[in-house]
Amino acid sequence: MPMDTTSGHSRYWIGVVSASHVERGTQGGFAQLCHGKSAPLRRMRPGDWLIYYSPRTEMAQGKPLQAFTAIGQVADEQVYEYRMSDTFVPFRRNIHYSRCREVKIADLLDQLSFTRGNRNWGYAFRYGHFQIEREDFLTISRAMLDDKGNS
Repeated sequence: MPMDTTSGHSRYWIGVVSASHVERGTQGGFAQLCHGKSAPLRRMRPGDWLIYYSPRTEMAQGKPLQAFTAIGQVADEQVYEYRMSDTFVPFRRNIHYSRCREVKIADLLDQLSFTRGNRNWGYAFRYGHFQIEREDFLTISRAMLDDKGNS
């Protein structure tokens, strides 16, 4: 899928999810955010872009990672429930993911408007999902996508 970031109508989002959960989502072509809540998924529109940031490899006891781990575009309007167990039925949204490489946030801290010069840069990530500026999206996506335009 070619990456089209020229649309003036797209918005750009960060989702905070452990790397192991990101891998499940990229393999399944879906996003699941904030422990399965629907609100963050409903904020996004078809054509918006989502970049996953993974603070850890696993949700609770994983090793620190602090990296951007996936990038994709919202595929459609549908936000749907998915039964993972009898007690956990999270909401999901379809995403077209692009092939990318993991990028440590430390390499980009001075380049991003939401982290530049901020000793407490990690605070924004505590919300689990937040919107970023197009320029920040382009900075992160250029670092994640290889020179050959693989997607």
